[in-house]
Amino acid sequence: MSQNRILLSSPHMGGNEKKYVKEAFKTNWIAPVGNNVNMFEKQIMEFTGTKAACAVSSGTGAIHLALDLLGVGKDDIVFCSSLTFVASANPILYLGARPVFIDSELDTWNMSPEILEQALEFYQTHERLPKAVIVVNLYGQSAQMDRIVEICNRYGVPIIEDAAESLGAVYKGRMSGTFGKFGVYSFNGNKIITTSGGGMIISDEEIMIKKALKKATQSKETAAHYQHENVGYNYRLSNICAGIGRGQMEVLEERIRQKRAIFEQYVYGLGDVDGLGFMPEANDSFHTRWLSALTIDRTKLGATAGEMIEHLAENNIEARPVWKPLHMQPLFRGFDYFCEGQDNSRYLFENGICLPSDTKMTVEEISRVIRLMRERIHADKILA
Repeated sequence: MSQNRILLSSPHMGGNEKKYVKEAFKTNWIAPVGNNVNMFEKQIMEFTGTKAACAVSSGTGAIHLALDLLGVGKDDIVFCSSLTFVASANPILYLGARPVFIDSELDTWNMSPEILEQALEFYQTHERLPKAVIVVNLYGQSAQMDRIVEICNRYGVPIIEDAAESLGAVYKGRMSGTFGKFGVYSFNGNKIITTSGGGMIISDEEIMIKKALKKATQSKETAAHYQHENVGYNYRLSNICAGIGRGQMEVLEERIRQKRAIFEQYVYGLGDVDGLGFMPEANDSFHTRWLSALTIDRTKLGATAGEMIEHLAENNIEARPVWKPLHMQPLFRGFDYFCEGQDNSRYLFENGICLPSDTKMTVEEISRVIRLMRERIHADKILA
């Protein structure tokens, strides 16, 4: 345990973040308004090719705003990927709506278009189509959004694309987050770029983003006094945090290259091991490899994903399980879940592992992770 701790994915500053934060202090624009906020939104719009963006305090807040803008309310139905972090679905509960969870496919680890269509057909038969579908793009890879968009358009259901983990990913020539009526990004501390905490809601519908901005700033009406006609939220991103975001956007493409290089080193060092299955990169897509994820076949290797995580932890290395599916969470007990045959979300959770993907890791540190994994697998084979 004497060696330096290797982290899963920690903040990595580029250098110019301090300059933009100092600018906020120098001009005394430290509230949730100012040049940094405006410029950060502009950077996101230019990078993704979208027409409008609103910087907010978290990706969760952005999903909440998107659902609210779509008129989701008490007892409405909202479909959501099951294999995701709880933040994707919590806002459904904020509004009193009911989540319905959709299984993943193994080609992308994201929402299965086939299962989505089955669920839509079922709910249409019962005359209760969802008010929205939240599609989550896991670990830096887009779902099969062309198929999902076609299916949802056929049923007249809008899409919220939760691209919290996939800023910079590309699917069939389009940026992740730009396929739905709304796209959502997160800038939490462990994401590929960070503002310490923050998020963004984007759309090609500029009027909708203007509405999002109004709701994010307590739904204030245009008046000399404080006039409020609708419920609002305190979700605007601070000008200081946005300054960090401006600096981070300048190194985003470098971070993506680094993340992909880390993944390639893992493949080089572990790709010959029968029983390890790396998260695939889907056809016509560009995976950022925000986290390097893979599955462990316990029958072939004699070790489980949990045992490997524990082994790495004993050696001061942080690895994590794949997300526990939401349909398995006590919070969502009793809500519908659609899958067919093998429960892919459960399979990925029970057998998946996210390896350290910190862009500050050295080649030697990645090699240490690889060596320890091979030692654990070899030891289990000897014991068997």
